[in-house]
Amino acid sequence: MRHLFWGRRRLVRRAVVATAAAGLVTGLLTGSGQAADAVAVTMSTTSYVASNGVTYTATNHLTPAASGPGREWLLAWSGPDDPAAPDFMAVIDATRGSAHYGEIVNTVTMGPGTGNEPHHMQYVWHKGDQIYASGIKSDTTFVFDSHALPALKLIGVNDPQDTACGTMPDAYTVLKDKTAYGTFVGGPNVTGPCTYTNGQVRDGNGAAGSPGEVVHFDKTGKTLAEIPVALAQGEDPNQCANIPAIPKATCANPHGVAVREDLGIMVASDFTETRSIPKPGTPLPDGVEKLARQTVRVFDIKDENNPKLRSISKVSDGPRVSQEWNKAFGESRVVMETALPNKRNHRGAFVSTMAGGAIFYTPDIMAKHPKWREIFDDTTAYRTFHPDGSVTGGGDNGSWLMMSPDDRYLFHTVMGSSTTYGKPLDVSTGMVYVLDVRKLLADGDKAACSIDRLDEAYRGGDEPDCPALTGVMPINDPTDGGPHWGTMDTFKQNAMGQYRDTDTVSRIATSNYFIAGSFGGGGDHRICMFNLDRKGRLSLDTTFRDENTGQACVNMNRQNWPHGSYGNGRAHGLLFVVSDKALR
Repeated sequence: MRHLFWGRRRLVRRAVVATAAAGLVTGLLTGSGQAADAVAVTMSTTSYVASNGVTYTATNHLTPAASGPGREWLLAWSGPDDPAAPDFMAVIDATRGSAHYGEIVNTVTMGPGTGNEPHHMQYVWHKGDQIYASGIKSDTTFVFDSHALPALKLIGVNDPQDTACGTMPDAYTVLKDKTAYGTFVGGPNVTGPCTYTNGQVRDGNGAAGSPGEVVHFDKTGKTLAEIPVALAQGEDPNQCANIPAIPKATCANPHGVAVREDLGIMVASDFTETRSIPKPGTPLPDGVEKLARQTVRVFDIKDENNPKLRSISKVSDGPRVSQEWNKAFGESRVVMETALPNKRNHRGAFVSTMAGGAIFYTPDIMAKHPKWREIFDDTTAYRTFHPDGSVTGGGDNGSWLMMSPDDRYLFHTVMGSSTTYGKPLDVSTGMVYVLDVRKLLADGDKAACSIDRLDEAYRGGDEPDCPALTGVMPINDPTDGGPHWGTMDTFKQNAMGQYRDTDTVSRIATSNYFIAGSFGGGGDHRICMFNLDRKGRLSLDTTFRDENTGQACVNMNRQNWPHGSYGNGRAHGLLFVVSDKALR
């Protein structure tokens, strides 16, 4: 589990200004580190005073390529390699056929502090949504208004004192009323009892520990409710280790989150007690699997500010665990992401495991006790380019998981597991793959797929409703990272240049970066675009090129940016968005 977040995160108290400025400066738009022609960059700054009195700022640096009619953009929430440089949101032209396709046309730099470690945003964006962006190490959520794309406006900052019962904000999902839920993987700011908005109390072992929480944000990022996710009576200490131990053991470390408002539920998957995971290169001790969570939590959200826990269910190891050298790489370990279908008659749910390298399914997430079965093993996808079966899903760092709006395809990124097996970095590499899950969903409660024999882990399930692997793209990243996060394009452009939402996904983007430094997962910092054909096959979009190197994929390793000469950047969260005036 070389990529798991390790260490105690430092609380950062920051903040904000309440002024806006605009001007013209000269910037360099080359990544070679050599001289380049000067380009005029238009700057504008917005600010927000947080609850602790600190003034935060967001400064746009728009290049001439940002001007013109409204179009589609890819946002990349990014940090720098240089710890003294600012974090920023890169705005990339994602308009097919554009003369500036793949070009970074704006960088929105954050102030006054550095080192937020930009992490995730919401999974999808719709017209009118604010953009919620995580600073996982600073324990801060930033909220942007996107009406003036490609420029962004900072309209909210949720700092550590606003979420005393949780740390490490991770992922967000935006509701129809434009409020949002966010998962906080880590425990409370300080060790001891913490009181949530509804008056309940849970004991925690401190920042980056346990239990985590879910937070309900308003449209500007203010905390509407801190929501407990741990059972008041505690959970099985033999399964749910906490270091240091707390009076009532818990596995509550929510990471992935998904909502079905038509069913009135929210689903969150438990990750791990992050600060207690061994550093990369450190031998995994016996019992470390007790930190690798196997649980999924379902909430009734009829009262958005006071969700009720409906169920806690556990995924179980499959047949491959018998082949793994450490139980921490069993199929069920570290339930990172969850994905829900969209159609009302589809009541199932999917989860994926980071250390386990597998995908699980339950046909009825509304059940009192959801039952999970493994329905795909990453080993099967690896065999498309390692046919000898030498690379398996164990410890492969499976990450982003997303269902297409038409409930046809399930997308999944895998970072790679080279250090797990001691193989060269270009052998046990990362990948992105696509599963056709229509038969599984169509079978409803009668779904039969189950990976319960070792040979099925290597070649796919026997049952006729098991997912069909339609596309696999290896992503050769010979660093300590790989493709961690992704986003799907849910917009379609007509002949008049106007965009609308679409259920049919025709491309996805991925980013090769997780968490750098002591945590591993530095990656090669590329952002790649993949086309998806009508049969679910993937191909690299070679027209999505870096404006400096001319090579496919946008390379965040460059010396110069619209905001200045700051060296290499690293994008984590990605999100497709469209200029407001061009979106119906």
